[in-house]
Amino acid sequence: MSKLTKNQKAALAKFDSKKLYKLTEACELVKEVNYAKFDASVELSVRLGVDPRKANQMVRGVVTLPHGTGKTTRVLVLCTPDKENEAKEAGADYVGLDDYIEKIKGGWTDVEVIICTPSVMGKVGPIGRILGPRGLMPNPKTGTVTMDIAKAVTEVKAGKIDFKVDKTGIIHTAVGKVSFTPAQLNENAVELLNTITKLKPQALKGTYMKSVYVSSTMSPGIAVDIKSIGAAE
Repeated sequence: MSKLTKNQKAALAKFDSKKLYKLTEACELVKEVNYAKFDASVELSVRLGVDPRKANQMVRGVVTLPHGTGKTTRVLVLCTPDKENEAKEAGADYVGLDDYIEKIKGGWTDVEVIICTPSVMGKVGPIGRILGPRGLMPNPKTGTVTMDIAKAVTEVKAGKIDFKVDKTGIIHTAVGKVSFTPAQLNENAVELLNTITKLKPQALKGTYMKSVYVSSTMSPGIAVDIKSIGAAE
């Protein structure tokens, strides 16, 4: 086991790693225990009692965080020429079709979100093997395959994110930056947790939300008392 650094020891001394904190307290503490010299992301790690290998227990959804993520989200819109102005006016960073598909085939994926219209899915499908593993494949369920390009781009820029339980049953996603106020972090976290709660699979037997931790990019995780957020058990 590697030795703790001076910063790690100082961070751990500021809270009780065995205690369950109220979400509001955790959102205050995560700012105090952060020792990164940059504006680190604040993440929520939610362990669910689901078996992701079973289709009827897969948890995936979208949520618009009230205060955004604090990140600049680069958006690529793949569409036909008649939709290009709509995409550009809405704030898309990159707009096009064939030229960007060729760039992606060559290894370019320098964006966080890709949005497209249903009519171009035939061209997007073949690059799914590149986009899928990176979480970039457009999907109607997350609102990234749509005719309303302007709305989709605006929502993503405003803080709309999609999340998905991983193979170990955990959802990891950013809910802001350490520069956010504790209240902003708390409101973003509550919005995400409420959305996850609503997505509880009907097929699940037993406890749904098993644990919740708040952490920043380089800080230790702070355990949250699930009862303090009213999450469904």
